[in-house]
Amino acid sequence: MANHDANEESLRMVSARPMEGEPVSDEELRPDSLDTFIGQPRLKAQMGLFLKAARKRDVPPDHILLAGPPGLGKTTLAMIVAHELEVPIRITSGPAVQHAGDLASILSSLEAGEVLFIDEIHRLPRAAEELLYIAMEDFRVDVMVGKGPGASSIPLTLPRFTVIGATTREGMLPSPLRARFGFTAHLDFYPHEELEKLIERSAGVLGIRLEGDAAHQLSLRSRGTPRIANRLLRRVRDWAIVHDLPSIGPDDVQAALALYQIDSEGLDRLDLAVLTAIVTSFGGGPVGLNNLSAMVGEEAETVETVCEPYLVREGFLVRTPKGRVATAKAWEHLGKTPPSDVMKLF
Repeated sequence: MANHDANEESLRMVSARPMEGEPVSDEELRPDSLDTFIGQPRLKAQMGLFLKAARKRDVPPDHILLAGPPGLGKTTLAMIVAHELEVPIRITSGPAVQHAGDLASILSSLEAGEVLFIDEIHRLPRAAEELLYIAMEDFRVDVMVGKGPGASSIPLTLPRFTVIGATTREGMLPSPLRARFGFTAHLDFYPHEELEKLIERSAGVLGIRLEGDAAHQLSLRSRGTPRIANRLLRRVRDWAIVHDLPSIGPDDVQAALALYQIDSEGLDRLDLAVLTAIVTSFGGGPVGLNNLSAMVGEEAETVETVCEPYLVREGFLVRTPKGRVATAKAWEHLGKTPPSDVMKLF
């Protein structure tokens, strides 16, 4: 039941506006321009040229597709595009659009030059996709009025706008939709050097003092992903606050992240459980996904989508037709001597 006696001060806690002394949010850690965006140098150069040309022509730029793994900055780049163009941005996601009518309502309310950001665009319903095809190419939507035999379609002209789609699975996008994007940007995982710069910037925004190679130690454990780097930085900050530390050194980073079961290679509890199961219980493999997931007590989909991509990318694991096989690097990381046949293979 609503509290009609609540005054404005008591409702202030749920306001979207930051209060005095309120902790910095993830939103404030995001850069607001290409110049302050760290990493992805080739992509920054391409996008800078793309946006500068659009400004000189004084027209909204072509539609943009941002593709890459989670946490690399797709949403941040979409906001930067709107900021660089000095236009509003409307944000939605594929799963949030339940019906074509939902998308039609959003499109019909756009203003000239506005940016529409659709996160996880590969998860749009089929009917909404087909509506978006026409809107992106012809800048119109067909609104259905009535039902049954008496239904009629009324074309509604839209002002020129820019769609920015973000996807973690570009291969799931239908070809007609993918072809309507004039610029496709592929985001790559970050090298340690770029992550160090990003961590130092975030530490400055959060008011955290890092000493020595503390930023380097954090970057080694961040799996090449800015989102993970910022999350680990916050956890290390919590450690420093609880232990009354005025600054954070590399030893503090190692001690804090050891508490969260994150080792020097960025492997967490589940990653280590997967490698340990393959090495100790299955002699290094090959082992099927279902057997492996049963051994570690997780769903097969979790093991396949959460653990394996990083383990394979870093050379700890190999997928073969017969199953998963631990590499010599995995054996050595667990402090075990790999069999000679493993050494020959990897």
